[in-house]
Amino acid sequence: MPNANEDTPTALSQAQQRAVSELLRVAPVADDLARRFQQAGFSLALVGGSVRDALLGRLGNDLDFTTDARPEDVLKIVRPWADAVWEVGIAFGTVGVQKSARVGDADWDFQIEITTYRSEAYDRTSRKPEVSYGDSIEEDLVRRDFTVNAMAVALPEKEFIDPHGGLVDLAARVLRTPGTPEASFSDDPLRMMRAARFAAQLDFEVAPEVVTAMSEMAERIEIVSAERVRDELNKLILSAHPRKGLALLVDSGIAECVLPELPALRLESDEHHRHKDVYEHTLIVLEQAIALEEDGPDLTLRLAALLHDIGKPRTRRFEKDGRVSFHHHEVVGAKMTKKRLTALKYSNELVKDISRLVELHLRFHGYGTGEWTDSAVRRYVRDAGPLLSRLHKLTRSDCTTRNKRKAAALSRAYDGLEERIAQLQEQEELDSIRPDLDGNQIMEILGVGPGPVIGKAYKHMLELRLERGPMEHDQAVAALKDWWSEQS
Repeated sequence: MPNANEDTPTALSQAQQRAVSELLRVAPVADDLARRFQQAGFSLALVGGSVRDALLGRLGNDLDFTTDARPEDVLKIVRPWADAVWEVGIAFGTVGVQKSARVGDADWDFQIEITTYRSEAYDRTSRKPEVSYGDSIEEDLVRRDFTVNAMAVALPEKEFIDPHGGLVDLAARVLRTPGTPEASFSDDPLRMMRAARFAAQLDFEVAPEVVTAMSEMAERIEIVSAERVRDELNKLILSAHPRKGLALLVDSGIAECVLPELPALRLESDEHHRHKDVYEHTLIVLEQAIALEEDGPDLTLRLAALLHDIGKPRTRRFEKDGRVSFHHHEVVGAKMTKKRLTALKYSNELVKDISRLVELHLRFHGYGTGEWTDSAVRRYVRDAGPLLSRLHKLTRSDCTTRNKRKAAALSRAYDGLEERIAQLQEQEELDSIRPDLDGNQIMEILGVGPGPVIGKAYKHMLELRLERGPMEHDQAVAALKDWWSEQS
């Protein structure tokens, strides 16, 4: 969309031109589907995010439709037409459809959702919305979260429906609710997080009355299931401007309910200002980590950046010399990360990876800026495992000092570490460090069967491998026998 300071008529005209272009592009699929609904006696309209994205010139292959047909009627209409149909959301009135079509010179796979006109609301104790079907598109649009998502295009006639001024708000890049924000957020409290998410995704401003309602109703978010909160948080963090959305969650008080470790980073400054603003530092680290991404948004890296210092509030100490310390905040932070992400129902694998990155994010600084020994390099690579690439990015991002000389020195030191890793990887295959003797060889040499002692021997040989590097077979056997004689 044009900038908000442009004339609104010009902005609207440009938006409408984009929409026409985008809708013409998907018309072969949309019109074909609409005619099938028409023949069955029902209405169909492109709705919500699809209309918004068409106006923004960014409509993709995900299309959202709304209809007066009930789900069972929708299924009858789409099954002969679609390449695939799924009913995962049918309890909420949504039927999913996959349809391949030729558009211009390209083949497209369209992912389509068709939802019956509906209204939904929470009661004070429920974690799931109660769904009831509506009879008009106007009734359906008024229950949408924001005016920019409360527009529709009736098909196949292409009639634009905008009862709540969504087009004007889109031109002004502002998020408002169709009705009062209090009523909207009472119906579905997750919409408060969606406001932050859309601000982050679209770089829009949230209307002052909406922010006020978010602040006054923040605790209402606690009625929403952890899974829905997690999914919304992921969309925000993976957006183009996550800082904007996160700041809104913190400032409104919603973060206190869904991610309290983040606002807790806003530590009061000591009178001498001897430590950084940890909250501001964290948002900068997140932005710097994003700048280092190579293959698109990386949820693991972004969450690690966001959570890497959450152990600082619990470990802050004011030392006698006036300095502020956060000893072992990475260890405490890793435990806190595991607890929070588990509560938000993240997968075990993701929880493990992010907690590990938080735990390791200071490891580089523990070695100082001097020359790394081969042993230290091996242990660094071994401990990072498959997370090494992300650890590189997180560690580099964690340098937010304004002292250019110090920043340059840290960067050179890490450049040196990466060079050492590359050199040793060529020589020793660091990614798969193993002892020079395997378990079967250890049992044969010691003349001992399976048991705890073999595990201890294996661990000892692994430590030697990390400390000394690869050994010849005879050297390894001698080292094992020396250890064994000490055990005896």
